[in-house]
Amino acid sequence: MKLQTVQCPPSSARRGIGGFTLIEVLITIAIVAILASIAYPSYTDYLRRGQAQEAPGVLADFRARMEQYYQDNRNYGTGANCGVAAPAPKNFSWTCTNSGQSYLATATGNTGSLVRGLAYSINQTNSQQTTCNGCAWNFSGTQSYWVLRKQ
Repeated sequence: MKLQTVQCPPSSARRGIGGFTLIEVLITIAIVAILASIAYPSYTDYLRRGQAQEAPGVLADFRARMEQYYQDNRNYGTGANCGVAAPAPKNFSWTCTNSGQSYLATATGNTGSLVRGLAYSINQTNSQQTTCNGCAWNFSGTQSYWVLRKQ
């Protein structure tokens, strides 16, 4: 019987194939960190704009229902809901004040949401307002329109 010899492949150290060097790993980490520092604020603002869209949509729908109520009853109703069922927005708290012939509906950003400090309002004449009280978009005072993005 003849013995056969089997030759093992050379080790990776002898072939010149190593892993990543420490410098390569550190450069990769630095690049990822720079990209993340740019992307995160943009993504947060993207989410904030999405949450802010909720209030004007809810208020516009509420106004249409209030006008229908007025056509049917010749007043805007009484009570906390101003005569119609109150909406239930996810990121905003809801208030409505009225005097029978007028109303003011306001959606204020919840504390735990990205839209905290924003307040949107509408009245019976379709006067729209946005107020920023410490919100992330940093505009001052009250705007006479609905602000839906950073100015």
